Amino acid sequence: MNIAFRLNGKQVQADVRPDMLLLDLVRQMGCLSVKRGCETANCGLCTVWLDEKPVLSCSILAVRAAGRHVTTLEGLQEEAEDFGMFLAREGGEQCGFCSPGFIMNVLAMVRELPGAGEEEIKEYLAGNLCRCSGYMSQLRAVKKYLDARARQRRETPLTADA
Repeated sequence: MNIAFRLNGKQVQADVRPDMLLLDLVRQMGCLSVKRGCETANCGLCTVWLDEKPVLSCSILAVRAAGRHVTTLEGLQEEAEDFGMFLAREGGEQCGFCSPGFIMNVLAMVRELPGAGEEEIKEYLAGNLCRCSGYMSQLRAVKKYLDARARQRRETPLTADA
């Protein structure tokens, strides 16, 4: 079955089997940041955005992408690098295997809950499993990233051109 969709802002087409997972499709199309983890929709490693909402690509059929927008970490490089610096400074990246899915969820949370408090952060990111970090370094990184974004918004005055 041939489907057309937007992948990281570019219109693409793919021939997919009816049982193909979105995870396999985006990896086949070169988006290797999307990882296969538990294959039971419990770890968050395979997180992508489908129409700007985080989803677990291991539990979505590829045909559901038809006519929609799929975003992977490859499509969010600048934002991902910004947050990744906070994560690295706090020692939250450790082995890095879970980082792409975690970063996808953090960036989605920033859009949905820009002023999230600690409990909201913990709840939003509860589906991301990490075997290395112990989560405290990740939580510190998220809080510092949110604080930095809030400061940046306050320091950047809106102009008529913006």
